[in-house]
Amino acid sequence: MREIVLDTETTGLNPAAGDKIVEIGCIELDNHLPTGRTYHQYINPERPMPEETFAIHGLSDEFLAEQLVMADVAEAFLEFIGAAPLVIHNAEFDLRFINAELEALDRPPLPAKRAIDTVGLARSAFPGAPASLDALCKRFGIDNSSRALHGALLDAQLLAEVYLELIGGRQPDLKLKNDAAAAGTAAAAETARRAPRPHAPSQAELAAHDKFLEKIDKPVWRE
Repeated sequence: MREIVLDTETTGLNPAAGDKIVEIGCIELDNHLPTGRTYHQYINPERPMPEETFAIHGLSDEFLAEQLVMADVAEAFLEFIGAAPLVIHNAEFDLRFINAELEALDRPPLPAKRAIDTVGLARSAFPGAPASLDALCKRFGIDNSSRALHGALLDAQLLAEVYLELIGGRQPDLKLKNDAAAAGTAAAAETARRAPRPHAPSQAELAAHDKFLEKIDKPVWRE
């Protein structure tokens, strides 16, 4: 089962007010395990970066001015994610931005039903507890010390680890491996099993038994 863990960085909080995506990071999972394939792209938003947002991710106007615009990267992004489910922390936020960018390019939006929202998973698993990515990393003992600033690819990598913990760690795959091992053991036992021995006495054994009984005074076997 292929899944894509996805994160974005933006110029602000509201695409309807003109805020844009400046970074996309994706991690590919296969059967809940990272495959090593990633998608990472900085994007020129073609608008100034607010100081308060720059303080969060550190992506400056000068740096972003040298990057490709969304129209030039959308095809590669869509090709990477394909039709896979999208694992996103606070999915409504990221999908709102992605779909605003796709709409501007006359492309169909990504449906909300594709998203697996890890905020919702966390709140269901731990009602009332903090559900931020940092809080979940702390809960599960995931090292996020390199997260001095937000970054889409780094956050996607951390989210992939958090997601695996939220769905039971490695247990889904471990169970499959254990089932396979058990099946292999059963098959080996079946192969090594011997044919049952006949338990009825032979004629020679019966004759020997009768001869033995003749030596016994009033044997109970003949009463």
